[in-house]
Amino acid sequence: MTKKEEMQKKREEKFRKEMERVEAMCAYEKEYGAYSLICGVDEVGRGPFAGPVMAGAVILPKDVRIPYINDSKKLSEKRREELYDVIREKAIAVGIGTASPQRIDEINILQATYEAMREAVGKLNVKPEILLVDAVKIPDLEIRQVPIIKGDAKSQSIAAASIIAKVTRDRLMAEYDRMMPEYHFVSNKGYGTREHIEALKKYGPTEIHRRSFIHKYI
Repeated sequence: MTKKEEMQKKREEKFRKEMERVEAMCAYEKEYGAYSLICGVDEVGRGPFAGPVMAGAVILPKDVRIPYINDSKKLSEKRREELYDVIREKAIAVGIGTASPQRIDEINILQATYEAMREAVGKLNVKPEILLVDAVKIPDLEIRQVPIIKGDAKSQSIAAASIIAKVTRDRLMAEYDRMMPEYHFVSNKGYGTREHIEALKKYGPTEIHRRSFIHKYI
């Protein structure tokens, strides 16, 4: 075997193992395979000092397997961007919901997260038959739900929703960074990093800051 052939064999073996991992991530999709339209739901941005909380809802075709998909937090920004395009291309439906900083302050982060999730599901152009949800059960939805702890690492559908929500929110925070560069939103994504806290103390809060999160720093 030539060196080139050996390298090709290693690449093929690595990809085979990756697809085995992805197949294992579809265990819940298989368990509930009697349902035709299975929707993954996840949120991002519960913890930041600034910006909205955002939720994604994704229905993938039952036979689709997406290489390298995973919990969005475990992926590089480049990989998330690549997967975002793949998910958009392959998905039957994608919905995105959001709750503003003002709404978070008004009703608290948990209720705002539920609101964003309901909006994401409501924006799907087809109605799902069952929801696979990361960790929680969303109130006030009549669709059957299956809460899965660490679901974004255990379900392809939830991972897809996580990536859609994460990339959408990160792009928004990059826009805010261009308008308010002193807060370094492009790097901290609104989270309470040291430089973010220092900027808060120096410049004060903006309209995208969550007052209920930052009262100790202003």
